[in-house]
Amino acid sequence: MKKLVAYITSGYPEKSFTVDLSLALGENGVDTLELGVPFSDPVADGPLIEKANHKSLELGFKFEHLREISKEVAPKVDTLWMGYFNSFYQQNMDILIPQAREYGINGLIIPDLPHEEAMLHKNLFKDNSVANISFVAPTDSKKRIAEVVNDAQKFIYMVAYTGITGSGVSEDLQPFLSSIKECSSTPVYVGFGVNVKTAKAKVEGADGVIVGSAFIDILLKDNLNYTQKIKECSELAKILKSEIN
Repeated sequence: MKKLVAYITSGYPEKSFTVDLSLALGENGVDTLELGVPFSDPVADGPLIEKANHKSLELGFKFEHLREISKEVAPKVDTLWMGYFNSFYQQNMDILIPQAREYGINGLIIPDLPHEEAMLHKNLFKDNSVANISFVAPTDSKKRIAEVVNDAQKFIYMVAYTGITGSGVSEDLQPFLSSIKECSSTPVYVGFGVNVKTAKAKVEGADGVIVGSAFIDILLKDNLNYTQKIKECSELAKILKSEIN
């Protein structure tokens, strides 16, 4: 069974909604949840996620809200934190990673943390059984891929193309995927540009997909109330899970 990872922006439109949506997604096909940490300059994300980040911050999101959401969600849904390194660094990594483990957070996704810098925190993550998800991109050489995935944990985040999240760029991922599989037995999940139309093709040869913008598009619809947004996201999750399997 191939896995579905869903990204949502924490605190948008409000904290309690994030909790309710997270639990609903977990009940409707999402295997792993990425709780996004709102950031003012989310460089790896497309316009939809960037907009949701800014709206959450405008509504007063604080890192403490992420902690509160996590305490309610992580015991029931496999949960990761996705954010930019500055957000975590400001919390003091030596304190934050043990806290994450206490809440039940199973890993962090930090797209702007280079592999070499991530290695500085390797023991901290390992000692607390929290994964630091490895990224590989089409621009990486085979040597670089081997370095990055050598000790990859939980899953390898395979960037589907050289761009930002949410775009529908099409490309042949099989040579890239083969290069990763030659270097590691860790599951490979495909992210960036995955939606209902592309999921079936993107997951070919991979172990799962990561979907963000398609969910955030629903959250940004002003004509839907909270209940309707949760229902549409849940339906999307079920369709995606069916498509990839």
